[in-house]
Amino acid sequence: MASTASAEPIGAKPALRRLYVIRFVFAAVWAALLLVSGSELTAGAKLLLFLYPAFDVAAAVVDARSARAAGPVKGLYANMAASVLAAVGIAVAGTSGIADVLRVWGAWAIVSGLIQLLVGVARRPMGGQWAMILSGGISVLAGATFIRSATRDDPSLTALAGYATLGGIFFLVSAIRMSRSTPRS
Repeated sequence: MASTASAEPIGAKPALRRLYVIRFVFAAVWAALLLVSGSELTAGAKLLLFLYPAFDVAAAVVDARSARAAGPVKGLYANMAASVLAAVGIAVAGTSGIADVLRVWGAWAIVSGLIQLLVGVARRPMGGQWAMILSGGISVLAGATFIRSATRDDPSLTALAGYATLGGIFFLVSAIRMSRSTPRS
């Protein structure tokens, strides 16, 4: 389980707010680019699909470094591992078709959603984490939906853009809430 937020170092909260804003911007741009690329599994779409979990790894590394002074946040390390596996899995699945990409993405959404939910709960004393908790729960449900949609006759990647956009919005809301909240013990 992740460490508690009350153990977060002094500079972790501003760093986390900045990271959340960057994650919002990345998700919005990524979603727009995926929609522009259409629902075909082109080389550009494959690259975008790989970049999303790869960016998640990088964001988790930055998050873990900002929390390092307080000790490791185990959930972030689990998220890094899940996202590395997802990036590799998506790269491989991209050679098989959209349905396989959706299955891998769905499994990743479920696992990373559970991790996000647990990290958000652990960081509640920091404030602004209800959006992360809600986002984690929605990610689990969305993951199951992606896996189910992979069984349809004509699966589509467009739902992934909505998923990324909503996730980005939750990061922005959390960043805003963190700047307004005061730490609770």
